[in-house]
Amino acid sequence: MEAPVILVTGANGQLGKEIRDMAVANPQWRYVFLSREDLPIHHFELVRNFFQSYKPAYCINCAAYTAVDRAETEKDLAYLVNAESVGVLAAVSKEFGTRFVHISTDYVFDGKSPEPYLESHPTQPINTYGASKRDGELNCMENNPDAIIIRTAWVYSEYGNNFVKTMLRLMKERPSINVVNDQVGAPTYAGDLAAAIMDIINKGIWQSGIYHYSNMGKISWFDFASAIKEAIGSTVQVNAIPSSQFPTPAKRPSFSLLDTSKFRKTFDLTIPEWKQSLLKCLSKLNVLAK
Repeated sequence: MEAPVILVTGANGQLGKEIRDMAVANPQWRYVFLSREDLPIHHFELVRNFFQSYKPAYCINCAAYTAVDRAETEKDLAYLVNAESVGVLAAVSKEFGTRFVHISTDYVFDGKSPEPYLESHPTQPINTYGASKRDGELNCMENNPDAIIIRTAWVYSEYGNNFVKTMLRLMKERPSINVVNDQVGAPTYAGDLAAAIMDIINKGIWQSGIYHYSNMGKISWFDFASAIKEAIGSTVQVNAIPSSQFPTPAKRPSFSLLDTSKFRKTFDLTIPEWKQSLLKCLSKLNVLAK
C-alpha cells in the first residue's frame, strides 16, 4: 500500500524548505512539494484536479505573500495569495477530506496589547499584509472549520531572506548598524515550527482551531541583533534606535508577542527558547564564533 500523501504549498519558502529537510526522517509519508510555479493555488479547478490526482491526507499551506512593505502597493497580489488562495485550498481540502494546516502571522494584531496575544484576542491589522492574512484566516475557517491555523512571528531560517541573514550580511559589510528597539516579540526558527507541525501530524492529535507558535522568550529586534553579534563574535557596533528613525511604507506592530500556551498544552509539545534555536540556525550556517 502506498504511503499517505502530505502536500506542501509554498515549498520554496523558509518553512517549506525546513519541512522538506524533515521528510527524510519521516519516510512513512509521501511528500508533494509545490512552488507557485507548480500550481497557481488561487485557481479552483486546477487545485481540485491536483487533489483528485494525489488525494492528500494533509495539506500544509506555507504559501504566502510576505513582502510587507511592497504589499502596500501590490494589494491585489497580496490578497490573491494570502486570502483568496487560502479559501480555495481550505474548500478543496474539505471536499477531499484532507486535513488542512494554514500558517498565519502576528501581524493580524495592532500591537497595542499590554500582554501576550491570546488566540481569542480581536484581530486589528495595521498594514495590508496583516489585513490580507486576517482575511485568509476568515476564508479558511469559513470554508473548512476543521482546519488548524498557526499564527507565527519573526520567522527566520538558514533558507531565504530573513532578519538573521540580513544581519549576518550587514555585520560583514559595515562597522555599525542601527536596529529598532521599540518593537517587541519573539522570533520563530522555521526548523522548530516544521518539527512541531510534523509532530502534530505524526501523533494524530487533530484539534481544529487557531494556535500561536513562536520560540519562548520576549525580545526586541535590537536584542535579536545583539545576540547574533555575540554568537558570531562580530566587532560591529549595534545601535538601538526608535522605529520613528526607520520609517517604512507599512506600519509594524510595536508589540507582537504571542501566547503559546494553548499550542503547548493541546499538542503536548515543548517549544525551545529563542536563543537556543538561534544558535542552532547559526551553527547550520557555519558562522558561530570558534
